[in-house]
Amino acid sequence: MSPTLTITTSLLAGIAVGVPFVLWLRTRSARAKEATAWKERLESDLQQARNERDRLLDALSDAFLLVDAETDIRFVNAAARELFEGRQIVGRPVREAFLDGRLADAVLQSLETGEPVRSRVVLPQQASPRGDHETRGVNAWIIDAARLPDTPADHPLTRVVIRDVTSEHQLEQIRKDFVANASHELRTPLAIINGYLENLLDEGMLDDREMTRRFLTVMRKHSDRISRIVEDMLVISRLESGEAAALKLEPFRFRACIHDILERLESMIRQQTAEVTVTMPDDTLKLNADRFYWTQVLFNLVENALKQNPHKGLRIEIGCIGLPEGGIRIWIADNGVGIPSADLPHIFRRFYRVEKHHSQQEIKGTGLGLSIVKRAVEAHGGSIGVTSTPGQDTRFTIDLPASVRAVE
Repeated sequence: MSPTLTITTSLLAGIAVGVPFVLWLRTRSARAKEATAWKERLESDLQQARNERDRLLDALSDAFLLVDAETDIRFVNAAARELFEGRQIVGRPVREAFLDGRLADAVLQSLETGEPVRSRVVLPQQASPRGDHETRGVNAWIIDAARLPDTPADHPLTRVVIRDVTSEHQLEQIRKDFVANASHELRTPLAIINGYLENLLDEGMLDDREMTRRFLTVMRKHSDRISRIVEDMLVISRLESGEAAALKLEPFRFRACIHDILERLESMIRQQTAEVTVTMPDDTLKLNADRFYWTQVLFNLVENALKQNPHKGLRIEIGCIGLPEGGIRIWIADNGVGIPSADLPHIFRRFYRVEKHHSQQEIKGTGLGLSIVKRAVEAHGGSIGVTSTPGQDTRFTIDLPASVRAVE
């Protein structure tokens, strides 16, 4: 065979072997690219699914956590990040992440037993999971923990939902306190009236006209107190119900409202030789509001100043002025004994009293007046605050929006 033919034959053989190899390389490369593309699509789909999951969980108003079998936190949603603001809790054990062990108990119990656990926890302010951001005092939480059913048995995940039920807890406490206090406030004058009635029914007691008149006078005072308590309870009930939303808004002169309440309190003002001044740059000012409630507001604040300062020579100022944005500022101030700083945060609570000078013989107020004032002001879209410098100036300040000011 000639050398040329041998070379040609070798080339043809090489080509015959090389062509399939090249085709195989191309196929392998194409498959590798296809596998890479498939893997990228899969990772993209998984990431998209994770993002969608995170968006859904972040939309929850309750804090949501995922905890692994070692009690480490693996995932938190936006509400949980806000709840534990300023603290890194992902990757930390539940017991370390929560400031109070009572919050972790339900989660640890579910992890241990594999059973769902739901627990209600009431904490003092310093133990709240919100840390230093907690300003509401006693706070309440529902901890709901359950194992996820679709996770591996050897590496289970437990979902934890933390719901803030502080508002509901506080409302329930208010309801209980209201019932207890109302019962107590009504029981006291009723017991006094019954006691005097028993004395009057004793043989020969009615013949003593002076003693009988004294007994009847005391009974009348306490029956008036019962009537006032019931009336105030009805007023505050209306303000806290849907009826408060249906205020009877009608324009009226604010000066005329002040005049009405000063007439009602004239005998008390004269008896204490108190001085009441009215400061109004515009005597024609009109409010588009419910006059019944504003009479309650002014009456309670002025009467409260008189009752808390029974000494002679008290000075009370009732004033109002327009605000730059169109609203109105109203104030009732006095130079009396003032309100202790420890009492200031609580004076708008129902049945709360600042005890300073009351004797056993005095008929106390209902303890509802300032609660009525606050809720009546808020029902009109306003706000009320109080400052006090004992012996110099105790001032209740009410700010009302422009919508309350009647347009001439």
